[in-house]
Amino acid sequence: MHNDPLLQPYQLKHLTLKNRIMISSHEPAYPEDGMPKGRYRAYHVERARAGVALTMTAGSASVARDSPPVFNNILAWKDEVVGWMRQLADECHLHGCAVMIQLTHLGRRTRWDKADWLPVVSAGHEREAAHRAFPKKAEDWDIARLIKDYADAAERMQAAGLDGIEIQAYGHLMDQFWSPLTNELDAPYGGSLDNRLRFTFEVLNEIRRRVGPDFIVGVRYTGDERLEGGFDRTEGLEISRRLKDSGLVDFLNVVRGHIDTDAGLTDVIPVQGMASAPHLDFAGEIRAATDFPTFHAAKIQDVATARHAIASGKLDMVGMTRAHMTDPHIVAKIIAGEEERIRPCVGANYCLDRIYQGGLAFCVHNAATGREETMPHAIPPADKKRRIVIVGAGPAGMEAARVAAERGHDVIVHEAANDPGGQVRLAAQSERRREMISIIDWRLAECRRLGVTFHFNSFVVGEAVLAEKPDIVIIATGGLPHTDVTGAGDDLVVSAWDILTGDVKPGQNVLIYDDAGDYPGLQAAEKIAETGAKVEIMTRDRSFAPEVMAMSLTPFMRALQKRDVTFTVTWKLQRVERDGNRLLATIDSDYGGVTRTRSVDQVIVNHGTRPLDDIYFELKPGSSNLGAVDYEALVAGNPQSVKGNPDGAYQIFRIGDAVSARNIHAAIYDALRLVKDL
Repeated sequence: MHNDPLLQPYQLKHLTLKNRIMISSHEPAYPEDGMPKGRYRAYHVERARAGVALTMTAGSASVARDSPPVFNNILAWKDEVVGWMRQLADECHLHGCAVMIQLTHLGRRTRWDKADWLPVVSAGHEREAAHRAFPKKAEDWDIARLIKDYADAAERMQAAGLDGIEIQAYGHLMDQFWSPLTNELDAPYGGSLDNRLRFTFEVLNEIRRRVGPDFIVGVRYTGDERLEGGFDRTEGLEISRRLKDSGLVDFLNVVRGHIDTDAGLTDVIPVQGMASAPHLDFAGEIRAATDFPTFHAAKIQDVATARHAIASGKLDMVGMTRAHMTDPHIVAKIIAGEEERIRPCVGANYCLDRIYQGGLAFCVHNAATGREETMPHAIPPADKKRRIVIVGAGPAGMEAARVAAERGHDVIVHEAANDPGGQVRLAAQSERRREMISIIDWRLAECRRLGVTFHFNSFVVGEAVLAEKPDIVIIATGGLPHTDVTGAGDDLVVSAWDILTGDVKPGQNVLIYDDAGDYPGLQAAEKIAETGAKVEIMTRDRSFAPEVMAMSLTPFMRALQKRDVTFTVTWKLQRVERDGNRLLATIDSDYGGVTRTRSVDQVIVNHGTRPLDDIYFELKPGSSNLGAVDYEALVAGNPQSVKGNPDGAYQIFRIGDAVSARNIHAAIYDALRLVKDL
């Protein structure tokens, strides 16, 4: 076991890292008032406790007031940060885990209308597509000020007792000086490579002057922008050599690509349906060329790939960041010989997509991540064994079964289909989203290990549930597609599900009316477009597929634009009627005063689901709580004790889409939050 390459210690200067697994810098957007308080600390400590060697905080803590955080980043320019970072570092150190932080100035990768409304600063005036701010070109006094800001922030982190810092140089201000695409300055900071790197080395020199020779300092940077007019791998290798030869840095943390557009960002940090570990070999080339400590992370979501990265000598430390959001206990499970029990990252990217929309990072199928103060990663046993019957084996039902079984209850699951999964199984029909089925497969394996009884092809009625003599009934039956959106011609439309299941054959000229803005509409569009059909996706929203979010949308856009799919926003379906052997769709607008028609041979509606709740209403009158949930108790983490019907023989609850159409994370959170206290 101890021959495992991943479990070998690594010596970085004076610091001994106890194994080769790290969490790379990332901003889960948990700060409160710009500070890493309880939620932030609990998140990192959970992973430290489970054995990760190095946890890097803050995907870019801001070093200056004119770098307002757009992802709720840590404000490293405030002295107040020292106390909070010290608490976090001290707690992680108790578990033998090293702590570093990434420091940055976002440059143009932010907005002028955030925080103090200061102008955005960069090495030129070119705006970044993702944040849309036109920056001012840095003057001499800006450069002097920024060098001091970086060094001040580094000093604060040393004072907080951190093991080191990492300077961020891809897509942010440093890289905006490096790249010919963004650096419009004259000498001495623009033009030749020497000049474009001058700002970086002035910053590093000043940091060293302040923190001394022993404090660990690294740089996370792109070694190849992969952009026409940007710098390529040849120049990237030269930059890598110069960083090493400067004697100012202790490690290189390599990425490849650019992050100024949604598509560019997604290639740097790939999502599901894209290749795993796409930049690992490139990072290995940098390490071979420099013979210098090299770290790297980018969709290394499984232990086998991480082990290969270390065993092959491509990396010294391997980052498994999203993987640790899914399962914080990866290292503990490797050490215990339970690798097969690691909860798999499915690349749904719910975590990052939420951040880029200004939300907190949550994992699509681990509702305890980011909620460590209130939700358990390890489920505690119950004080009393109960008999729990669950109807439905989609994500909500499977999570309820897993958590109930972990608590020691006697658990029986009825599922009408011949396999578990519900809508997740439907999603996984698409090649691009097939990784999603691991959400269900992992839970099925855990439930089998814990002795849950499953009845598949079991469409139960109330009587059959009562025959099981349950103490608690959980209805997790999900929903069915709702297509009644027009009031005229609803019988002529089909649902996105009909296309995905193959129940309905794709038409040749198709209008998809997407009024939910989630995945089924896009998946149906892709499946239909692949047949060569003409497809138009229409939505009444101002933006397209808002629930899918930026990075997850990228692979869909690539596929759909290639097939010449038309995207139409701000129009809505009013009615559908027969027109000979075709359909005539009338469309109008929330803005009023206009109607148009489309002549097509198929109209598809994606409008969410309506609860499949017959069995719930059948069983509700015989329950002690009459279906009621005490929300105060639920949120506070207390047991449910509503007694609306003293004669009731069981409690009944419903979760997930059996309540209302939401998403996978909501279904799993519903189950965990309720069942952990039953």
